[in-house]
Amino acid sequence: MPDQKKQKKLQQNQQNLSDYAKYSGIAFQMIVVILAGVFFGIKMDAWFDTSNSIFTAVFSLLGVILAIYFVIKDLIKSK
Repeated sequence: MPDQKKQKKLQQNQQNLSDYAKYSGIAFQMIVVILAGVFFGIKMDAWFDTSNSIFTAVFSLLGVILAIYFVIKDLIKSK
């Protein structure tokens, strides 16, 4: 009986670690996508020499939207 309890606890710990790794990966992916949008926006503002950073704002917003899309897609796929 105690061996079954240990096995269940071990399986639960492994599942928790797997979930933690999955959601950490999703968070890291979001950060990368958003920062890529910001970086690209800054470069575009420098290229076109804009005074009000419109490209940074637009590409930052697009990065957030794209990151949310990827998160939703990953969560639907994991179900």
